[in-house]
Amino acid sequence: MGNSPFTPGLAAGRLPAKDLATNFGDLHPPLEHHEAVVAADRCYFCHDAPCMEACPTSIDIPLFIRQIATGTPEAAAKTIFDQNILGGMCARVCPTETLCEEVCVRETAEGKPVEIGRLQRYATDTLMAASLHPFTRAEPTGKTVAVVGAGPAGLACAHRLAMKGHDVVVFDARAKAGGLNEYGIASYKSVDSFAQKEVDWLLQIGGITVETGKALGDGLSLDGLKADYDAVFLGIGLSGVNSLRAEGEDTGNVADAVDFIRELRQAGDLSALKIGRNVVVIGGGMTAVDAAVQSKLLGAENVTMVYRRGQDRMSASEYEQELAASKGVRIVTHAMPKAVIGNGAVREVEFEYTKDGPNGLEPTGETFRLPADQLFRAIGQRLKGAPDGLTLDGGKIAVTGAGRTSLDGVWAGGDCASGGDDLTVTAVAEGRDAAEDIHAALSA
Repeated sequence: MGNSPFTPGLAAGRLPAKDLATNFGDLHPPLEHHEAVVAADRCYFCHDAPCMEACPTSIDIPLFIRQIATGTPEAAAKTIFDQNILGGMCARVCPTETLCEEVCVRETAEGKPVEIGRLQRYATDTLMAASLHPFTRAEPTGKTVAVVGAGPAGLACAHRLAMKGHDVVVFDARAKAGGLNEYGIASYKSVDSFAQKEVDWLLQIGGITVETGKALGDGLSLDGLKADYDAVFLGIGLSGVNSLRAEGEDTGNVADAVDFIRELRQAGDLSALKIGRNVVVIGGGMTAVDAAVQSKLLGAENVTMVYRRGQDRMSASEYEQELAASKGVRIVTHAMPKAVIGNGAVREVEFEYTKDGPNGLEPTGETFRLPADQLFRAIGQRLKGAPDGLTLDGGKIAVTGAGRTSLDGVWAGGDCASGGDDLTVTAVAEGRDAAEDIHAALSA
């Protein structure tokens, strides 16, 4: 991790194993049966449910909660999986506080919404624990589809296509399927290797082959895939990371937050991970929060998130910001990095205060420095190595309708595609909808 072998200031084992186990335990423990029934009983089962409208995958939330209330959580899970085959992970990582729960009538009336996310987890966990897969394949169509990227969009697309009877081959550059769910979210949001368990459960539909260690431009070409398969879906995510554009950015112990999170997620022993005493994270999104909070949980003494705009402009939800603050993370706003200072390894970071002016964000000329022996970049990701022939829109693959790209026979969805939010649940919806459009095209 990082740009150089320098490690002054970084150390492993800042906390004992017992404390690490506690710190990285389940952020929201699952509901017990009686808790789920009580939580479900708070639902008004609205006819024109605003929560359902707010869900990117359009899950029938009142129906699945009623099914829990009547003692049929397996049926509730089927209702969820009909729309969102990764409903188990989405129940853990979705920002429900800004989606379904934010518009819940109970939230409007009482300031306390129905716990939709935890109820969704209760239902999906119940069904998955029984090793039941609620879907069966249609008769084979003889058509084959290549899916590039085994993240949420690719997996959702592959599952829906397999249901329709198509044979699907999923390619991914990494050693494991799962994408963001496996490599890109905080460990305390998905414990006990749930991401891999969910992939294994999803593949029970049959008709899906996963080939890892293969990426576009490295073992795969879009032209070759188009020639070998009846359709292609691209769910390749955003593998490039934006630079700070600050002097000294290549100093040691400066790393991308996504690399830190990936290393932590794959670590067999958290006590072996090196962390600084003074950690600075630049960015205001979910990745920045995940990196900052986990730095604190690993034993960093001082962790500071620095964002160039006001706190109300941060893409991390208010809940995530409060979570960071509750773990001891300091949030500094209206400041942008100017220089990384250190001899071999980062020692300080210089920032300049900003203000919102008539022409947008403006520097004020006033600077300050923060001590740092570890610095993480979390200022957004970009598409890296887009295949030739694809039209781009805002740095992403341009799509129309249900993920159709500028190339016939090629669809795209998830973070790599234009439009939508960079959320797991949105990626699932886009992969699912692209699969339906692919099926219609192959059936014409």
